Amino acid sequence: MTKRRFYLLVTFISFTAALFGQNNSIEKYPVFPNCSSEAMEALPSCFDETVKDLLFSNLELPSKVSEENYKGEVNVLFEVDEEGAFKVLYVDAVYKELKEAVDSAFLKFPKITPATYNGKPTYSQYKFSFPIPLEAISVTPTRETPVIKNIGTSELSEYDDLEKSTYDNDAYRSNINIPLSHHNYSLFDLYLNQIGTNNHTAQKPFVYSEVNRYYDFAKENEAISKPRTTWLGRKWWNEHMVQFKGKDYWVTLDPGVDLQVGKDTDADITTYNNTRLVYAQGGIGKQFSFFAVVYESQGRFADYFNRYAESIKPDGGNPAIIPGRGIAKEFGDDSYDYPVATGHISYTPSKYFNIQLGHGKNFIGDGYRSLLLSDNASPYPFFKVNTTFWKIKYTNTWMSLRDVRPEVTADGSFRTKFMANHYLSYNITKRLNVGFFESVIWENDNDRGFDFNYLNPVIFYRAIEFSTGSRGGNALIGLSAKYKFTNRVNAYGQLIIDEFSSGDIFGGEGSYKNKVGYQLGAKYYDAFGLKNLYLQAEYNRVRPYTYSHNTIVLNYGHSNQSMAHTLGANFSEFITIARYQKGRVFGDAKVIFAKRGFDFNTDEDSSFYGGDVYGTEDNRVADTGNELAQGNTTNFFHGELQLGYLINPATNLKVYGSLMYRDFQPELNTSSVFENQTTWINFGVRTDLFNWYYDF
Repeated sequence: MTKRRFYLLVTFISFTAALFGQNNSIEKYPVFPNCSSEAMEALPSCFDETVKDLLFSNLELPSKVSEENYKGEVNVLFEVDEEGAFKVLYVDAVYKELKEAVDSAFLKFPKITPATYNGKPTYSQYKFSFPIPLEAISVTPTRETPVIKNIGTSELSEYDDLEKSTYDNDAYRSNINIPLSHHNYSLFDLYLNQIGTNNHTAQKPFVYSEVNRYYDFAKENEAISKPRTTWLGRKWWNEHMVQFKGKDYWVTLDPGVDLQVGKDTDADITTYNNTRLVYAQGGIGKQFSFFAVVYESQGRFADYFNRYAESIKPDGGNPAIIPGRGIAKEFGDDSYDYPVATGHISYTPSKYFNIQLGHGKNFIGDGYRSLLLSDNASPYPFFKVNTTFWKIKYTNTWMSLRDVRPEVTADGSFRTKFMANHYLSYNITKRLNVGFFESVIWENDNDRGFDFNYLNPVIFYRAIEFSTGSRGGNALIGLSAKYKFTNRVNAYGQLIIDEFSSGDIFGGEGSYKNKVGYQLGAKYYDAFGLKNLYLQAEYNRVRPYTYSHNTIVLNYGHSNQSMAHTLGANFSEFITIARYQKGRVFGDAKVIFAKRGFDFNTDEDSSFYGGDVYGTEDNRVADTGNELAQGNTTNFFHGELQLGYLINPATNLKVYGSLMYRDFQPELNTSSVFENQTTWINFGVRTDLFNWYYDF
């Protein structure tokens, strides 16, 4: 035996003897064959010495330790199970190679006689800690689930024995949703759209585990991490504020903000937003995850945004609905107070199913806009089931929506309606994906509440709609497709059909029942050879009266906002988007040209021209001869530039500045639709967890 090993043995025995003398959680220690003849009281020491000898004889320190002259400590938690087998539960070491070396050493340990309690085999856990370079080693036994022998004055060890581990970016391997953010999603869109991948990119939000297969979040964050040793430095630049982990659970907790200050120079309005938020995420076991955010906000925005927010105000006296957020109450003389809470729980019983219950938003499509289902409206309660197998992903979503207009409010309560949709995504080839969409909206007429006819996940909703009455529901169908030309270029599209009447659609007479829309788009990744330059072009066109209905609440809307495209219907739109990020610096540019058709809303002309999804078709302007952008035709331009810096990739905290120009030119100025131009300069710090839409 070398002098070093002799020193280790002496130190080891003297340290553990004092420690083990106080442990009474195990009736009888595990027994190595060479310890079988030892007396009961000598078994702990024999166990310790044998573990030490086996570890020393099997542990091969990686060359990296000596090459870098590393000095530090290694902590090992291992178990001897009921069969007497050794199992490493956790290794805390600075080098991956060192962790692997410890694992390899324990794999060579033989099976032994397990520990017993009340004469029955039981598992027992032990902690190792030893410094590098090797100087001393200690072993501490601990029971995972101590048994209370007697009620007395002695302290139990159950609380102290709770296992603690180091948080290791567990969120990125979990089944919680990745917050919907167009810029953040663009960072990994390239990796999801490689030729030959068998994934599905239309159903959003994604869960981390399905994206992490292609885009290593932890590795990407590590590449831009800042070397900080202080607690504040690590939390500000690289980590969650609170992060902890134990056996079979992990939790992170972060404060956040959305602080903005700006100027609408044309209307001479000082704008601001003051959002404080707290968000938590975590997992319990491998199957259950959760995510929750609570926002408390006050704000005043550009003039056009404030006017629109007030034009969709709810019944009951509140002055506005902040688009995409929720109902606002008055704050001060000219501002809004709008609290919001979102979150979901996610349960994954197998690799084929993911089940979610939450309050938030969903999105279907590969574009910036969606004609099927978008995140344009305020959050809502939902229940969702994702089924993935073979070349198919099938998503069923059931939602509870609100109609908050005065004409449908009863006894101070908003009208409830329900929506169910399903979307089937099928990878026909390694390049071509197609999707089939169907959705239905129904109200609580005749006190039927949630109609369980629509709970069946595989039926055709239109057949159920007919069986419940022609005005008992509003069903829509849609198609989508995506084709990958190369690993860097793909094209996508959508088709929405609201009133499936082939004679009206193909008749060429401009029937109001010709309620269709389509989307065409393309994406170019690493454009022109510049890594992380993302370019996108998209065209959307939706005919008049699409998404509206002749029954007052069966429109495709929620809280006075469209559940699909931000502009509603009766429009055409062309969008170009550029996004770029290098390290922590990022930039976005967006240009939109659109032609829209609004109602006149005058005493002389109060007809519905088909742009507002909340309009009633019984007040339509004509049965035939309806044209795109009819009514008060408006030319619309929106340009936006944003530059920023990612402060913390773990929490998506960003600082940014933006410049937006908006030109709105209707054919005729009315009380609600009038010519205006907006130049909005804005600066802010925000935790990027959702999309703001200023482009309407």
